[in-house]
Amino acid sequence: MDLTGKAILITGGATGIGRAAALEMAAGGATVVVADLNEVDGRKTVDEIERAGGRARFLLCDVTSEAAVRSTVDAALAWAGKLNVVVTAAGILQGAFLSIEALETATLERVMNVNFLGTFLMCKYAAPVMEASGGGVILCIASGAGVRGPSSSLAYGASKAAVQGLCYTLERQLAPRGIRLNVVCPGSVDTPLKRQNVRDGATSRGQDPEQAVATAGLVDPRGVARILRFAASDAAAYLLGTLFTR
Repeated sequence: MDLTGKAILITGGATGIGRAAALEMAAGGATVVVADLNEVDGRKTVDEIERAGGRARFLLCDVTSEAAVRSTVDAALAWAGKLNVVVTAAGILQGAFLSIEALETATLERVMNVNFLGTFLMCKYAAPVMEASGGGVILCIASGAGVRGPSSSLAYGASKAAVQGLCYTLERQLAPRGIRLNVVCPGSVDTPLKRQNVRDGATSRGQDPEQAVATAGLVDPRGVARILRFAASDAAAYLLGTLFTR
């Protein structure tokens, strides 16, 4: 679980699982770069790490932009001097509880661009930097939805299945370059994204949205963050394939 000396880049690090991972990995001794479009909460995450004695930096990043992702990786390298671990936690959930006839193509494209294309672009630009840094670990956040079960959103399920499909092949490409890749599939985690999804579902059924959130049994994202911290560590060198969490 010791991450001392490791430089870690986390997309979607402003809130949810990404934020929890940033705090947990910094507590483990890592230097952390928080990349997100949400600058307000991203800087709060960095401030919390620094107040606890850690080292962190915020970078504004739109993961759907190839130029922005390339610039983010370059800036992370320039600041930290290396890149050992990447966590692709940026994600959105839209189009929930809609039939295929009602789902707009633009919504599908938007979700695929953030969840799948964003993962692809970060892996594309991080991999050569990580190889030059002596290897490392990429942790791609997918979901149980779309990987071993359905989703409330056709778009979300398809995007997470695409992440899993990408990583099946990418894992074998990166292993000879000293980079281990794991897909991490969380369950029902208490994040802003999931809370809104639960509210939307309750509204569609004519139920109280806040009561639905209170009784949804959502789990603490810190539990997932601890798994990510272990997966990023040298102790997890034998860890292969896809991981599922609560």
